[in-house]
Amino acid sequence: MKIGVHIRATATSADLPTLGRMLEVAGIESIFLPEHTHLPVATVSDHPGGMDLMEVAGRNIDALIGLAVVGAATTRLRLATGVLLIPQHDPILLAKQVATLDLLSGGRVILGVGAGWNGEEMANHGVVPETRWAVMGEMVEAIKLLWTRDRAGYSGRHVRFTESHMEPKPVQRPHPPVLVGGEGPNALKRVVRYGDGWMPNHEADTLDRVVELQRLAAEAGRGPIPVTVFSAPRDRVVVERLAEAGIERSVFDLPCQDMATAERELAALVALTEGIRSP
Repeated sequence: MKIGVHIRATATSADLPTLGRMLEVAGIESIFLPEHTHLPVATVSDHPGGMDLMEVAGRNIDALIGLAVVGAATTRLRLATGVLLIPQHDPILLAKQVATLDLLSGGRVILGVGAGWNGEEMANHGVVPETRWAVMGEMVEAIKLLWTRDRAGYSGRHVRFTESHMEPKPVQRPHPPVLVGGEGPNALKRVVRYGDGWMPNHEADTLDRVVELQRLAAEAGRGPIPVTVFSAPRDRVVVERLAEAGIERSVFDLPCQDMATAERELAALVALTEGIRSP
């Protein structure tokens, strides 16, 4: 099973290029950076992880720029968003940014996407919270067209652009994998419809839902869909169960408020996953 780390990088956390090189040397497969563009002062939305994480969310560095910096400092580490709030983006610009990052990194990008939880943040981007899931689906479909076709246009309810040329194209073929986040009742249907993988937070019923996902995929004429488990617990028994169940990748939170903390936490993670971790 591949092992990734999720880093909530801010202006005051450990140096990202140094962290990237350290992860690569340690045999970690991927780094995931989250996205929040800002935290509205008058917000009433609660962060799923609590108030401490909500405060950090408002100070996240830009995920794609952060990954570009890490990519320049490494050669093998996969560069992933976890998650990028795709309804808040312009589809053409995002397609170009991700394709450029994939090109310049030699094909190392993983695009993890979500619809978001902070209604006030969405509203400042012109996103109506009630339609964010529909917007996410159209965004993913439109971006994949721009990545894979010489001439691509899209005409949906929420995403529209005329037939256009968009370059550069990504290095990965047919395109960088798009992992769809979310654990809600309709999450699996979204993954089967337009995702290249599912990226849920670890919950008690995650493995049961993986079985359901593969059943839905088979019914839709798709092969098995890879699963990346996010916020995996640092529990050897649980990690072994995830590996035995065929989970492609487990992603662990890595505190990085300073380099000493990051080094200590990484060493513990490497020890935890010894014998399970694959390149």
